[in-house]
Amino acid sequence: MVVLDFSRVFRNDEDKSGLRILFAIFFWFLAYTGIEAFLTLYATKYVGLSDGDAGRLTGHLGLFFVLFALPAGILGSRIGRRITISAGIIGMAALIFGLFILPATTLAAQVAKLPVLGNVHVISLLLMPAGIAWAMININSLPMVVDMTSLARVGTFTGLYYLFSTFSAIVGPNFNGLLVTLSGGRYNTIMVTSPLFLIVALILMLGVKRGEAQVVEG
Repeated sequence: MVVLDFSRVFRNDEDKSGLRILFAIFFWFLAYTGIEAFLTLYATKYVGLSDGDAGRLTGHLGLFFVLFALPAGILGSRIGRRITISAGIIGMAALIFGLFILPATTLAAQVAKLPVLGNVHVISLLLMPAGIAWAMININSLPMVVDMTSLARVGTFTGLYYLFSTFSAIVGPNFNGLLVTLSGGRYNTIMVTSPLFLIVALILMLGVKRGEAQVVEG
């Protein structure tokens, strides 16, 4: 059924908004899963952090994603989901590229020690707002996909969302692992390829014309 309706998306989606956002979802998950899968190795082997501090970095990213999840949804309903997602993509791409261009000694510098967060390094100061940017992207994407269709086909379009995001989550770590291998074990390679994937997602989002929150008259 999902395959059948996916073919209908190709045929009936006149402005290609549905296809554009589905492929944008694929590319931004490709970027995110690469970072998520190899962040600890990047932090230990390239930045030089201890195993304990490196292991906390995913938590720093995830905590700020959770904290900003509700505000991201509110922001999307007020200024528009496409604008919110696009701003999140730009912000996340810039922050992750910062992990590529900054020297390892700078990224490893400790700036604070906080409850729950533990040791906070310069790398954390880039990952925390990256978590906020990821919330702006991720929280608004499923509602945008759902609002592109009728109530009768919400389930199908939800399935398409998870098809593209899950397939990307499977491909992402393997593809990014291959890039690391081809680069000779340089884990910072991911911090330049992930922004490139995000730029592709941004270009696709520029052509999305539908999927904004609907005004409900009471």
